[in-house]
Amino acid sequence: MTVNNQTFRMVITPHLGGTQVRVRLTNRFGLTPVTFDTVSVGEQVSGATAANIAPVLFDGKPSTTVAAGADALSDPVPFTAASFRPLAVSIHVADAVGPPTKHWNSNATSYYSPAGSGDLTGQPDPAGFTSTTNAWFYVNALDVLAPAETRAIVAFGDSITDGFVGATAAAVPADRAVADTNGRYPDVLQRRLDDARIPLSVVNAGIGSNRLLTSGEPLLLGPSGLSRFARDALDQAGVSGILVQEGINDLGLPPHADAASMIAGYEQLITTARRHGKKIWIGTLLPASDAVVNGIQLAPRSETDRQQINTWIRSQTLADGIVDFDAALRDPADPAVLQDVYASPDRLHPNPAGYRAMAETVQLSMLADSRSPAC
Repeated sequence: MTVNNQTFRMVITPHLGGTQVRVRLTNRFGLTPVTFDTVSVGEQVSGATAANIAPVLFDGKPSTTVAAGADALSDPVPFTAASFRPLAVSIHVADAVGPPTKHWNSNATSYYSPAGSGDLTGQPDPAGFTSTTNAWFYVNALDVLAPAETRAIVAFGDSITDGFVGATAAAVPADRAVADTNGRYPDVLQRRLDDARIPLSVVNAGIGSNRLLTSGEPLLLGPSGLSRFARDALDQAGVSGILVQEGINDLGLPPHADAASMIAGYEQLITTARRHGKKIWIGTLLPASDAVVNGIQLAPRSETDRQQINTWIRSQTLADGIVDFDAALRDPADPAVLQDVYASPDRLHPNPAGYRAMAETVQLSMLADSRSPAC
């Protein structure tokens, strides 16, 4: 997809409310600079309809040019955002540019206008937004100014953290029935924290098909977890801890990693988090021995490696704690597979009930402790 004088209306749902927002735009994987001519934020009413639209400025100006490989953080925008109430971030790109940086599976429906349609960022009605997408184009993050006592924790991982639900055994396409439901495990975890009145915001840093050790095609698989840990986790505003659940794709996609390499990777994440004064918790890897898209059917050693990794996670004392996702979702009769009640058709990703079970496995008291300094 190329871009030429059109407007993107990206629907983003904040986890916490506040009275100011900031928008982070990205050209991280672009090949040339891109100019965002006009940007706005508003409340999503329904579909592409927006209300209470406010301009988003960058250093006091309505436009900003972002170099290839870079991001741009907006000025604070006086805007009242409510938790789990979707916002519409609209972006006009006037010039013809190459493929946009995107998050390919957002589990949310967003909108864009055709090439040549011009600037629709201030338009509240949906006319002109003729196409829908399940991707987020150009928007990297939405920050909300929360109360001073609030801290953030980052859920860091792959498509399981991202909340992907495959509609078929081959994992693609994504199950559109889960779009716009905010049923990812970090979403459910946020609701649990809210119900418990724990002032933490959960930031989702999951990327579909992502791997801990190996980078992939940048517009789809993303940089490796090790290489993006600082930018996507440690550098998030107000972050005090990171919950890592990543590694099944390292076992399932070539080149297939072994347990020793994976453990060394986790140790590197833990050391890095500690060096930056952040808490870090590690989640066990879910079973997937009957998943077509998982390398266990291509590399028979993968289930053995997964078990070795999980044994290490459960026994190590380097991290601040663990979350045993595997024990919560595996089939008691066959620990190498997910329980049917928790599995999506692809047998690799959980279904909505599985993501809810993952969130319910997390001990809230462990996360609440992240508000104190890391050891």
